[in-house]
Amino acid sequence: MPRPVQIQTGEQYQGLQLGQLTPADSNAASIYSPAAGIVTEITSIVVTNTDGSAHTYRIFHDEDGSTYSTATALYYDVGIAANTTVVLEPLAFMANEAGNLAVRSNSANNLTFTAYGKETQTGAR
Repeated sequence: MPRPVQIQTGEQYQGLQLGQLTPADSNAASIYSPAAGIVTEITSIVVTNTDGSAHTYRIFHDEDGSTYSTATALYYDVGIAANTTVVLEPLAFMANEAGNLAVRSNSANNLTFTAYGKETQTGAR
């Protein structure tokens, strides 16, 4: 289990897996949405291609909704080679429970996305 880390403001947070998804189709789907009263720092996203063919992926960050388009894209139609894992470090923040981190693969059941980050309860001291 991750060790609690002290930050300058006196609040504590832990690094944790925020969500994991292997899309069953080529539609964008939410992998994480913060709970009410939580500020989330997304520190890394791991994309794993478990297939013998290359594929492409998209990752979206909509702070206040579920619009998955070029307007909210962090990564768009990025190629990933067969049987490869990449670690992305977007350093994005989320503080709205209506917001979503979403992923999309061009092929069903071939890419696994895992998001890691830190959650901090707002107003906690």
